[in-house]
Amino acid sequence: MTSGFEDLGYARPDTGREARLGLPEVVYGPGKSAAQVAGIVTSLLAANSGPVLATRLEPQVAAQVRRAVPGARHVPEASLLVWRAARPLGFALAVVAAGTSDGPVADEAAAVAEAVGMAVTRVTDVGVAGVHRLLAARETLAAADAVVCVAGMEGALPSVVGGLVGCPVIAVPTSVGHGAHLAGVTPLLAMLSSCAAGVTVVNIDSGFSAAMAAFRIARARRAGDGAAQ
Repeated sequence: MTSGFEDLGYARPDTGREARLGLPEVVYGPGKSAAQVAGIVTSLLAANSGPVLATRLEPQVAAQVRRAVPGARHVPEASLLVWRAARPLGFALAVVAAGTSDGPVADEAAAVAEAVGMAVTRVTDVGVAGVHRLLAARETLAAADAVVCVAGMEGALPSVVGGLVGCPVIAVPTSVGHGAHLAGVTPLLAMLSSCAAGVTVVNIDSGFSAAMAAFRIARARRAGDGAAQ
């Protein structure tokens, strides 16, 4: 093993990432064989003490990896494998989905956030076409330290949530929609143009990125709390 990474031939796992960022490298599954995923995960588990995640795994690949590297928890709805889930960070995250069809992206955000130590509350099917459904969950949103908003169609939900809560809001556009929705480009642009100041926007269908943004916020807050003491 060289300084900061291990050369496996087919991959060079970033074994020093936990020391730099507080979390080991996360393994992106698509395009990798089960043997490659297993080899990278084994390297990361040996070099780090924190949680190791493998994302976007097809069911058959996940099954093979679990056999090769024992101890994983499989979250099938999120296509996720987790080894050594983190201890609680003391950070409450609300994951809010506009529609049921946005569920898979919200599932990924919630599962990844839980794996890295956040307490997650789910709020589902509260799109702005029936805004009273969202307003009924206002107390839940107000109690959160951050909110992840997952929405397709015209992507209006994060603007509404951003006008209701003062905590960080992380918007995730999804590829759920018709025609001029443009496979998620329309909600992406709408979220980037939100009139609710300070809404953070991640890539289309990237529940993972939203969870990681929340993790950085949680980690920074914990560091600040420690410094204050």
